[in-house]
Amino acid sequence: MTIEYRKAAAQDAQVLADIYNAAYYGDYVRYGACPGYGHTKETMEKSIRETPKYVILCDSKPVGCISCKQIEKGFYEIANLCIAPEYQGKGLGTQAVKFIKTKCEDWNKITLVTPLSKTENVKFYTEKCGFRIVSTEKDGNVELARFLLER
Repeated sequence: MTIEYRKAAAQDAQVLADIYNAAYYGDYVRYGACPGYGHTKETMEKSIRETPKYVILCDSKPVGCISCKQIEKGFYEIANLCIAPEYQGKGLGTQAVKFIKTKCEDWNKITLVTPLSKTENVKFYTEKCGFRIVSTEKDGNVELARFLLER
């Protein structure tokens, strides 16, 4: 299994919308809403323009996406990490976090949020990636955990 990354471009919008919608459908059903679900080609084109994204390729096939934005010097936020359901649990997410740390060479802190009740995400970010929960916040009826990774 060969994992590669390439910067997302407008022509990736439909495939990324499909990946996001597949990856976040369960959250949409579970919580009644999910900011990662419901993308169209047009909304994904806008998202690609606004937040740098990298397409995750497995054996040359697009299977996921990671996006990260700089908050301030040395401080970044992973805005999204999603893997198509059939590719989850194969180490692609862990590798994507490592990739982002190489792209953001000056990082001192990396943060992200995910639903606190998604125990598989909490376990992934804390045990596999080394993040710790530093706070919680609400988005509608969903309690989110704020994760932080420090160098």
